[in-house]
Amino acid sequence: MSTEAAVSPATTSAPTASESELTTESGRVLLPPKRDAWRARYARMLRITDLLVLVWVVYGTQIIWFGLGRVDVAVREDSRLNEFSYWLFSAFLVIVWMLALALADSRSDRVIGTGATEYARLAGASLGVFGAIAIIAFLTRVDVARGYLLISLPAGIFFLLLTRWLWRQWLVAQRQAGRYSANVLLVGSRQSVAQVARDLQRSASAGYRVVGACVPHGKVADVLEGTGIPIMGNVDSIDRALAVTGADTVVVTSTDDLPTDKVKQISWSLEAGRQHLVLAPSITDIAGPRIHTRPVAGLPLIHVETPNFSAGQRLLKRTMDLSISLVGVVAISPVLLTLALVVKLSSPGPVIFRQTRVGYHGQEFQMLKFRSMVVDAEDRLDELKASRRQDVGNRVLFKMAEDPRVTRAGRIMRRFSLDELPQLFNVIGGSMSLVGPRPPLRSEVAAYEAHVHRRFLAKPGVTGAWQVGGRSTLSWEDSVRLDLGYVENWSLVGDLMILARTLRAIVGPQRTAF
Repeated sequence: MSTEAAVSPATTSAPTASESELTTESGRVLLPPKRDAWRARYARMLRITDLLVLVWVVYGTQIIWFGLGRVDVAVREDSRLNEFSYWLFSAFLVIVWMLALALADSRSDRVIGTGATEYARLAGASLGVFGAIAIIAFLTRVDVARGYLLISLPAGIFFLLLTRWLWRQWLVAQRQAGRYSANVLLVGSRQSVAQVARDLQRSASAGYRVVGACVPHGKVADVLEGTGIPIMGNVDSIDRALAVTGADTVVVTSTDDLPTDKVKQISWSLEAGRQHLVLAPSITDIAGPRIHTRPVAGLPLIHVETPNFSAGQRLLKRTMDLSISLVGVVAISPVLLTLALVVKLSSPGPVIFRQTRVGYHGQEFQMLKFRSMVVDAEDRLDELKASRRQDVGNRVLFKMAEDPRVTRAGRIMRRFSLDELPQLFNVIGGSMSLVGPRPPLRSEVAAYEAHVHRRFLAKPGVTGAWQVGGRSTLSWEDSVRLDLGYVENWSLVGDLMILARTLRAIVGPQRTAF
């Protein structure tokens, strides 16, 4: 059945047991099956696993610390409370901890599946619980065993984060298959709708599945250019489009071509608690901490702060770089020595390859890598470019999936990113950071547009958003977008997440590293 037939009252057959009808201002439509209540179901699964983790951690810590017998919480003589068992206190701690996670909205569908907000809320709520317990215990003169608390807190946070991460991997897999996602109806100009549609389709793990669009002068059964998304009518057919598609989220991509007060009318027409309105401003790659909404005279003004790299942030990042790099070099020193021996014996030439790269504030430095190519690799580059055999990379970055200059040992090292381990010494020396933009060559910088130079506001990284986001398979535009997004929205939590994703990528062979 065509889209036009599906929404035409004249051709709508009698509803089945799983379907129903709705009469709107534009006619009678056959409703799709009832919406999947995946949000409540997923939150319920998180609630159950959170409870199991906390019971296991808290009571496990109690048994390890005190044994299976009855042990009472110590209460001072001048306290108004009577002694009570740690079994009771542990139950109280689990209940309060679960309540704190709920009050922090750590299971909200707005934070699950992507970003660090879910993890930050979970950790913040947990720290708040133990801070409150410490204050209450001091005021009521109750002495709770410090070892019991010092074990429960980090263990609880660790295992909560671990289970949430495992659930997130499952959720991402479901979303890649089109499940556990918000069904989105896009509203706006054709150009803005097409752009947002492409962005959402590229990030399926975010949980927005586009099911239709309403554009000015849109006709039913048309398709949005370059996306395959059906047009459900013009901007006056939103109620009908929601009913036909089963969409539970309306995303307004632009308001330039919409009538005055149209967004307000859309919000009034949505079913409270079951349908949602999202506004997609034209500014992109701006993280939440830089965005603040301030109502003025009934207008929700969006304030976007300019990137600010404070001395405290730089000190924090440098401290993390030094501590992890120094510990890492010591820990993997046998691996470094083994790789150096392999490079030396596998092909003639130096063990370490030094290459001039452009770094912080445009300053040049010598980047270190284990040599993974033949000695005359740089001299043969122009020949390979002229042969037009490039099959990966992009118009600025030259890459080949089967580069003839790469040695046999180098091919293995590149697949697991082992050739980049000497860059830890660059980090210790201060020319690089563990996480940051990709360090470019001087020839690449010469091809930069003016705005791309903003990537030099941060030190280049051993890894970064570009590496975990696709690496050699990325287009030049996507590479720039990821690097600039990192520079302008830096956070310590973001760095830790990129490092974790990098470690996971190193464990398994990479198809994006050439």
